[in-house]
Amino acid sequence: MRTTVGIIGAGPAGLLLARLLHNAGIDSVVLESRDRAYVEHRQRAGILEQGTVDVLRAAGAGERMDREGLPHDGIELRYDRKRHRVDFPALTDGRSVMVYAQTEVCKDLIALQLKDGGPLLFEAEALAVEGADTGTPRVRFRYEGREDVLECEYVVGCDGFWGIARKAIPAEPTKVFERAYPFAWLGILADVPPSHDELVYARHDRGFALLSMRSPSVSRLYLQVPEGTDAGSWDDEEIWDELERRFETDDDWTLERGPITQKSVTPMRSYVHEPMRHGRLFLAGDAAHIVPPTGAKGLNLAVGDVVTFARALTHQKETGSAERLDAYSETCLRRVWQAERFSYDMTSLLHRAPDATPFEDRMQLARLERIAGSRAAETDLAEGYTGFPFG
Repeated sequence: MRTTVGIIGAGPAGLLLARLLHNAGIDSVVLESRDRAYVEHRQRAGILEQGTVDVLRAAGAGERMDREGLPHDGIELRYDRKRHRVDFPALTDGRSVMVYAQTEVCKDLIALQLKDGGPLLFEAEALAVEGADTGTPRVRFRYEGREDVLECEYVVGCDGFWGIARKAIPAEPTKVFERAYPFAWLGILADVPPSHDELVYARHDRGFALLSMRSPSVSRLYLQVPEGTDAGSWDDEEIWDELERRFETDDDWTLERGPITQKSVTPMRSYVHEPMRHGRLFLAGDAAHIVPPTGAKGLNLAVGDVVTFARALTHQKETGSAERLDAYSETCLRRVWQAERFSYDMTSLLHRAPDATPFEDRMQLARLERIAGSRAAETDLAEGYTGFPFG
């Protein structure tokens, strides 16, 4: 099998890249180790930055998002029983975000790819990337019980942190930057309408809490818990009681309870792999970088990566110049590090470390008061949350 771009992984990054290349007249093949049902029901991110929304619309994948997604013009910060709303459009010249689950993005892109895109092979396990430093890289993969080879001009690894693409990059001159946090998120899905019409980020002495949503009838909520927590160790009433404590305010706001349909624990870490390219192998999304979920940046960073690659390859096709492809890693990493910085700031602002001192507690409250009282500080948060420009 032969194609121009071999794409490993059919998450939102790989699927969107295939769509962008198709629209540019560049052929590709997508290899995904899981089956279609798994990809379409894998619960992940749910906040789309303004730039991601614009890209999906331009790619022809925005119709259902615009019909069913939930536009959000701000978030609420809670601390010390106070409430402060950050108004995104007023601070960012009209930018906002969209609540639309990653599962739905994948469903939309899969439908488009199967309708008029290139081959999308489910249950096709990529085994190795070979010849990345040559002009003809290859992906060995297993499909329908036998091994095959996908011959490419370029390979893009969108196969996540545990995938095989990054392993094909030599140890030298690789640099890895990472940080593990001493806490995690206990997340739930609940069949109850959200108790607030925008996301609520709460800093509390007992730990962080987040009120989010998946739809007008399904709530998504999170609690900061110790690292290594077993989701099954919390019963439903304990979860609701703790959420109520951490969202407490001085007004009459109440948290609505409902049946919990899913529980999971998400570890918190930051990770960046430099460079994001070796020869004709390019890394995108979690294959190259991970952010703690506090800043809602993971999916959006992946979108930025594949947009950068698609634009660079289209530029080469139209002009013959490889300048933008050669700058891929540097271009992406500028945005990646800004998102890492923003996610780190949000995490350290709102989470209470296990060994936090009274001084550190007061510093968090002082930072929150600064955001609430300074348009400049509030604008910095709003610009980071709604998204940094694509390179």
